Amino acid sequence: MVHGGLHHVGPARVTGALMTDLKTLVPLTPMHQPHNLAAIRHVAASYPDLPQVACIDTSFHRTQDRLAQLFALPRQLTDDGIIRHGFHGLSYEYIASTLPRHLGPKADVRVIVAHLGGGASMCALKKRRSVATSMGFTALDGLMMGRRCGALDPGVVLYLMQAKGLSSQKITEMLYEQSGLLGVSGISNDMGTLQASNAPEARQAIDLFCFRAARELAALATTIGGLDAVIFTAGIGENSALVRKCICNRLNWMGVALDPAANDANATRITANGSDIDVLVIATDEEAVIARATHDMILRTRRMT
Repeated sequence: MVHGGLHHVGPARVTGALMTDLKTLVPLTPMHQPHNLAAIRHVAASYPDLPQVACIDTSFHRTQDRLAQLFALPRQLTDDGIIRHGFHGLSYEYIASTLPRHLGPKADVRVIVAHLGGGASMCALKKRRSVATSMGFTALDGLMMGRRCGALDPGVVLYLMQAKGLSSQKITEMLYEQSGLLGVSGISNDMGTLQASNAPEARQAIDLFCFRAARELAALATTIGGLDAVIFTAGIGENSALVRKCICNRLNWMGVALDPAANDANATRITANGSDIDVLVIATDEEAVIARATHDMILRTRRMT
């Protein structure tokens, strides 16, 4: 489940009450939550006695300090739950679990994970716990993505409504489905397709994606007091040497030095000897996190009965 809101943290046994709560969050993740809920309903209809477990994507970020979660909005709205929830938590949980194997003692210091795919975000970790993340109240915030715009001046939305006469539905479609790499390039939301294109619009979309990512990464470093390692993961992060190079080239001043051959080969460690900051490519496995959590919860339930 993508969104758990304020009150659902960690894996939870699916009940009617939980489904009712999660349904109220559909407007916050319209591309994901309805499909998550539909799958649960279909399984329940066919196998009513089969236990189901909801693994909440936002849970990983509940370790953040309160300041990292706040918007500068009237307090009543904050109390109503309009805060930075963060997403891709299952991916970050998996990567955090692998860090000791890859980084040794550095696993528990200052790490930023870049989950770059059709949806994209970053998370700053300390002691393998979320300190800050790029996504906010919805999965629309933060980095530029395949079809989503990422962080946007809210005045743009007001302008589209007031001056252009666009409805909330039209704006929703634009920001979720027609923006990002697809909107800037006018060609595709697929990074591989854009990299293979000679169109200047394709290259501009890639450059903007990398510019925004490098800027966000540098900003997140301030939340953990510096940087010891960067982890690239997800479809683009794991497979695009060009994107990794373009992002890291903007971080040379921080002490990042890539090994071009290792980067081109999609090796696990892609930093050059002497680099002050380790840069790794690690494949994520959200399904493993879900399977482990489900197994453990069902096992505990059986022991209790």
